[in-house]
Amino acid sequence: MHTQSLGAAPVLPEIPSHAIPQVLPTQQEDALYRKVWLRIIPFLFICYVVSFLDRINIGFAQLQMKHDLGFSDAMYGLGAAVFYVGYVLCEVPSNMLLARFGARRTFTRIMLLWGVASVGMMLVSQPSHFYLLRFLLGVFEAGFFPGIVLYLTYWFPARRRAAVMAIFFAGVAVAGVLGGLISGWIMRDMAGVLGMRGWQWMFAIEGAPAVLLGLIAAVCLVDGPRQARWLTPAEQDYLVAQHEAESRGAGGHAHSMQALRQALANPRVYLFAFIYFALTCGSLTLSFWMPLMIRDFGIQDVVAVSLYSVIPNAIGAVGLILIARRSDRLGERHGHFLCCTAGGALALAALTLHVPSLGVSLAILSVAAVLIFAALPIFWALPPSHLPAQTAATGIAFISSIGITSGIVSPWVIGQIKAHTGSMDNALYLLAGLLLASGLALWKGVPRTPTAH
Repeated sequence: MHTQSLGAAPVLPEIPSHAIPQVLPTQQEDALYRKVWLRIIPFLFICYVVSFLDRINIGFAQLQMKHDLGFSDAMYGLGAAVFYVGYVLCEVPSNMLLARFGARRTFTRIMLLWGVASVGMMLVSQPSHFYLLRFLLGVFEAGFFPGIVLYLTYWFPARRRAAVMAIFFAGVAVAGVLGGLISGWIMRDMAGVLGMRGWQWMFAIEGAPAVLLGLIAAVCLVDGPRQARWLTPAEQDYLVAQHEAESRGAGGHAHSMQALRQALANPRVYLFAFIYFALTCGSLTLSFWMPLMIRDFGIQDVVAVSLYSVIPNAIGAVGLILIARRSDRLGERHGHFLCCTAGGALALAALTLHVPSLGVSLAILSVAAVLIFAALPIFWALPPSHLPAQTAATGIAFISSIGITSGIVSPWVIGQIKAHTGSMDNALYLLAGLLLASGLALWKGVPRTPTAH
């Protein structure tokens, strides 16, 4: 079942089969991690882009769906938020299952089920259907992102993890680009084909790839270095030794209830959870509200709004990769994180100036996207190396689940502020304050060197 993964193996120098050194020469180690990168990252990246696209396309669907089904803004907002209820409730259990049953089976289950639920959105005809399917989509997708975070620790040491994580957070921006390019076109040009509405086609076309990817994962994904037939035994030993060196002395079972209790008793888990909550408030606001922000810049056509949303997302994708690579190269996290969160806060605050120029407004929005998105991979390079290994799976999932509650809280709070003031300005000030607080919390509360192990 464990085939040699996706594509042909690149020809790279191999580690000799004799004794495994603790440290490899830089060139040889770079070649090994490049080999691993090429085998697993492109596929997982595509999966993550599809997952995020299926999560955010509800923001584009609202341009038609509310009118066609007669949903009020409140009903639609509740339906969008229900996704995160299911996501939060099932995230920790899902990551515990990954630690127990392995990545291949866990990711296959997640992708198949969320693909079916996403396609099923095309059948929505009343609010109860809408709420149920959004809830199920959250349940099925739960554990995918924290599962990726945990899975990458099996392959990459902490010093290389920010650049790798940046690829996935670039996926958020890429999903925004694809959503902007594809969703608007589907909803406009596919409307009426086979008697279906545009938003129905959008859910069908954007949901189906998840099912296909789940089937590919069942065949091509491996649980860890030991199952990777495309690695030599010596290369497997080296990667396993590197992982064990970071988690030495941990003991216990990552999927046990004891591990969960230990994770919940660790104050650092709650500090990380707050930081991630603040970050996701900013990033999800950009992802969900960006079409409406751009419309407020004076753009009314649905396709034009979609196309303009490509600009901040594309710039954000490139910028976050460059910043994360710099953080890895210098081996520095705290200063980079603080600069990103403080700069992102200033950019959000600058949006309240309501500059009349479309170009300047898009530039400010792009700066906000770059810095807020870049803070995410830098952050996720830290928890795996600052939590005991036996609690890493549950701790990461708990951090992620608390953080993602922002998907429930922030739309409601922003909606209330907008309803009572007629503007998003106060909401942007609140988000700016949260971002700055997250930067200061990490700067002051997280040690510069790992102390968990």
